[in-house]
Amino acid sequence: MSRVQATGVGFVAVLLWALLALLTVRSAPVPPLLLNTICFAIGGTCGLIWTFLSGGLGVLRRVPRRVYVFGTLGLFGYHALYFSALRLAPAAEAGLIAYLWPLLIVLFSGLLPGERLRRGHVIGAIAGFAGAALIISGAGQGFEARHLPGYALALICALTWSGYSVLSRVVGDAPTQSVTLFCLGAAALSLPLHLAFEQTVLPTSATAWAATVLLGLGPVGLAFFVWDIGVKRGDIQLLGAASYAAPLLSTGILVIAGAAPVSATLGLAALLITGGAAVAAYASFGSSANSTNA
Repeated sequence: MSRVQATGVGFVAVLLWALLALLTVRSAPVPPLLLNTICFAIGGTCGLIWTFLSGGLGVLRRVPRRVYVFGTLGLFGYHALYFSALRLAPAAEAGLIAYLWPLLIVLFSGLLPGERLRRGHVIGAIAGFAGAALIISGAGQGFEARHLPGYALALICALTWSGYSVLSRVVGDAPTQSVTLFCLGAAALSLPLHLAFEQTVLPTSATAWAATVLLGLGPVGLAFFVWDIGVKRGDIQLLGAASYAAPLLSTGILVIAGAAPVSATLGLAALLITGGAAVAAYASFGSSANSTNA
């Protein structure tokens, strides 16, 4: 698979993740850790079937244990934080803060060997975090302290996924089939924590069941496999840049589905977060182009 093809495969994950917020909202009232358990069990089972059919089961035994620990904690942590954030704060607003991860990927990738942070990265970061601050402050509608825990979890969520994506380069020799055990491991980690800290509440309607299953098949299933291919074999900075479409796509889907109200504050925050990622990405592309021409 070429670098360009791998980058295109990775972008499929961005499209799937644009549905993550809506499906999370529609899966209510399932608590976060139980939702983690169900979704990762579905995604891991599908991955196990694919790995078996592709003859990759033997490969899994050769993957270092540290890789499994890294992958399991990354997937578990991000989604436990994300699902919790959207249960504790308005979905569109918390989702936008969580979608600071494309910007953070571009910033963090600038710290990789051979890369450096540039003025555009800093400007993009200021714009993105201004959008997050606008959400948290309420922008004239008043600060609501009851939503602060959800917003805080969303920010930690963004840091978790961007860090996981960039650090994946360190374990880039692990096969994509290893994501299967990441998913199953995340499900196995979520279940005892759910039993210890949450009340079991299964989906109460056909819509909630459908949303939960679709989460496991797509945003919490297939997305990880194609993203793994993209960040390991493709252009990670290009993927980080392409990902800036995710906040707008996710917010638009929530509004169209009636799961979030239309507001000027929400639109401005989405533009700041998306625009910040775009500016940071442009700084990376500009420097790469200059290096190539030189």
